Amino acid sequence: MDQPASPLQAVRARIAHAATIAGREPQAIELVAIAKTHPAEAILPLLAEGQRVFGENRVQEAEAKWPALREAHPDVVLHLVGQLQSNKAEDAVALFDCIHALDRPSLVSALAKAMDKLGRRVPCFVQVNIGAEEQKGGCPIADLPALLAEVRSADIPLAGLMCVPPAGIEAAPFFALLAKLAADNGVSGLSMGMSEDFETAIMLGATHVRVGSALFGARG
Repeated sequence: MDQPASPLQAVRARIAHAATIAGREPQAIELVAIAKTHPAEAILPLLAEGQRVFGENRVQEAEAKWPALREAHPDVVLHLVGQLQSNKAEDAVALFDCIHALDRPSLVSALAKAMDKLGRRVPCFVQVNIGAEEQKGGCPIADLPALLAEVRSADIPLAGLMCVPPAGIEAAPFFALLAKLAADNGVSGLSMGMSEDFETAIMLGATHVRVGSALFGARG
């Protein structure tokens, strides 16, 4: 009898299937395993299976959890996917290999200053408030060209665009809009899609999918 697939194997299979349907190479899609609120013990099985790209929501949580894990697995790549306060910019630049929620000019300034100080250029996704939701972070669509120009002039490596669509409604139109905004602004990376909709995101061009509950179960 075949062994049942692990959650990681199952998610990777779903990514490969969606990519194949879309006529894309599965290896062109980066799986960012979102480990927020989950303890180090929950991460170890994924590390043992070869997953090396992880995401955290908060700088403080990552600082507590990852130094020891990275000692054992120095090839881990760590993404910050949650909102970032400007006063935490230096901590984020020191710890993370990619930042997904650059959404305002003040944060561009703080990150550029931190990168200059630490001698480290960390790629950043610009988060777009794709559903124009007041309670969500993200750059308003109308302000996106100006913010991208600031990012580029600050010599911050631009990884692409990121979004979190409104909850409870079909995500596909929002993913399609983000892909159009990226194309219109000469940006290639697309961080979009989570556990419930990453296949749709892949069909619409996602290069990075942020998957948590499908890998770890309910939040700790």
